Amino acid sequence: MTGGWRKWVVVGLVTAVVTGAAGTAVSSTKGTTRANKDAVKVGIVYSRTGGLSAFGAEYVQGFKLGLKYATKGTNTVNGHKLDITYVDDGTDPAKAVAAGKDLIGQGYKILAGSTSSGVALQMAPLADQNNVLFISGAAANDGITGINRHTFRAGRQSYQDAEAIAGIVPPASAGKKIVVFGEDTAFGKGNVASVEAIYGGRAHKISSILVPFNANDLTPFAQQLKNANADMVYVAWAGPNSVQMWQALQQQGVAKATTVATGVANRATYDSFGPLATGFKLLQHYVYSGPKKNPVNAWLVKSMRKKGQFPDLFTPDGFVTAQMIVRAVQKADGDNVDKMISALEGYKFLAPKGPQRIRSEDHAMIQPMFIVKLVKGKNGHYASVPLKTVSPGNVQPPITKRF
Repeated sequence: MTGGWRKWVVVGLVTAVVTGAAGTAVSSTKGTTRANKDAVKVGIVYSRTGGLSAFGAEYVQGFKLGLKYATKGTNTVNGHKLDITYVDDGTDPAKAVAAGKDLIGQGYKILAGSTSSGVALQMAPLADQNNVLFISGAAANDGITGINRHTFRAGRQSYQDAEAIAGIVPPASAGKKIVVFGEDTAFGKGNVASVEAIYGGRAHKISSILVPFNANDLTPFAQQLKNANADMVYVAWAGPNSVQMWQALQQQGVAKATTVATGVANRATYDSFGPLATGFKLLQHYVYSGPKKNPVNAWLVKSMRKKGQFPDLFTPDGFVTAQMIVRAVQKADGDNVDKMISALEGYKFLAPKGPQRIRSEDHAMIQPMFIVKLVKGKNGHYASVPLKTVSPGNVQPPITKRF
């Protein structure tokens, strides 16, 4: 290796989102209005089932807690009762769009959810065409930012993942060979674009190996990655087969031959990934013990701890969705879409992760990220321990105004 450069394997946050779907409403909270004000209908279209159901569960749990926090348990904003309907999209874009059309036909002016990037990229145009406010959830694809004036996002985007990782293991010099190893989904392709934007702009050579989502046999792809002999490999994985992916890379000796920097997924992966992560430099877009002196996060942690639970990776995305909806309805004094959009543009607030801001120009969600390590506890289980908070200003995506 020349120039003091070592080979790196950099893994994008094993988080993201895939596709969405119409489904049946699984539950609804309805109530009478106060002061003769109309109730505001809110449709949450998310992955209760499908490939990203685990992420969807975290999102909805966070959303319900966020509503409790933001409305002080009343589920009412300025006298408007929030009428929430939850619909399963099955992680299928076609079903999500069908569900969205059904809700819009019933008079819903606020739609949110989208655990999957593929879903969000289909829901955003639907909202724009029908003059509806849409708040994407955990979907990470960069294309959601700035797609239209009706669309906002509650979570982070792929560019923020890649920029934070670049801060952990920046390339030493130009001209290095970087391979993006991910899934052939909107999330995976979005990461390719982000790496090209960040590293390609620094004169590095970018290529990709994209694997079918939830593929059963990952060995051929791991072999292809090993044979690529890259200076740096950026792995972006969101599917339920992440453990099998890591096993395949280990069997091919990819991790042994390199220094690894990777994004940490949700808590369910800690024990399987922890033994492989010794000495790794790790990034996580949220860890509940990361935010310091943050009363919002403290409230969230305390509320969940009462039930023997802890906030997970996508819990804050749901929580922030609730904060945004309450803000929009409060300032609009109802569900006037133009007024709700104006209320959210430029909105600065304290979220579980820390200070966040909705950029007016393209609705990017400016937010902090976290560098962590996985540590094995006395109980034999691994925990994510925060090492550093990456400030929001250091991971800002470029402005992408399309509306």
